[in-house]
Amino acid sequence: MQKQSFQQPDNPTGTLYGIGVGPGDPELITVKALRHLQAAPVVAFPSGIKGQPGVAEQIVAPWLSADQQRLPLAFPYVLDAQQLEAAWQRAAESVWPYLQTGDVVFACEGDISFYSTFSYLAQSLQQQQPTAKIEAIAGVSSPMAAAAALGIPLTCQSERLVVLPALYTVNELAAALDWAEVVVLMKVGSVYAEVWQILAQHQRLERSYVVENATRANQKIYAGLQDHPHLQLPYFSLLIVQS
Repeated sequence: MQKQSFQQPDNPTGTLYGIGVGPGDPELITVKALRHLQAAPVVAFPSGIKGQPGVAEQIVAPWLSADQQRLPLAFPYVLDAQQLEAAWQRAAESVWPYLQTGDVVFACEGDISFYSTFSYLAQSLQQQQPTAKIEAIAGVSSPMAAAAALGIPLTCQSERLVVLPALYTVNELAAALDWAEVVVLMKVGSVYAEVWQILAQHQRLERSYVVENATRANQKIYAGLQDHPHLQLPYFSLLIVQS
């Protein structure tokens, strides 16, 4: 899908605000995002799996009032392009009627522009309704939160940083390790065994860290991976490799 600007001309409808609500700790939401969240009559978010609340919904729940309408939107965890495109279009169709009468906030874990579902929702809405008003509000992304949880700087001075979505680009890890001082792999769980082998070949296991569910109550940290070749990691797991 072609990238587009979120800004659109004024019109009588409400605004769709995409807010990044951070990686898990409800206190890591920005003041600006919280202001828009609490002012919106309708709060949308990705629906959870098997009827359970999703991550974004759990993060914003403490900040919502009883009179705000909650609007879960289904985004399937699949790689099929047609299924994903159809889901984005359905989500945009669901949001548009509410925008006829007021603002809608879409809450997304992490930052709104960093591998975010909101990007696809916004672009689908723009395709269907070119005059829709859309605004993105930045949030705390998981690599920064994970580094803080580890108590280490993510980068220093002239260090080069590479961020890779592990599931799609694991084959590029070896090349990245050759030229970047810091490598972050997002959602590393499904390819962890392969990643561990590559790190072992490059002698990077001692300076590698895994953070599960960063900043959430069930956060778990593995510092140094020499003795962890077979970790069973949840979906929201992130790996930081330092030189």
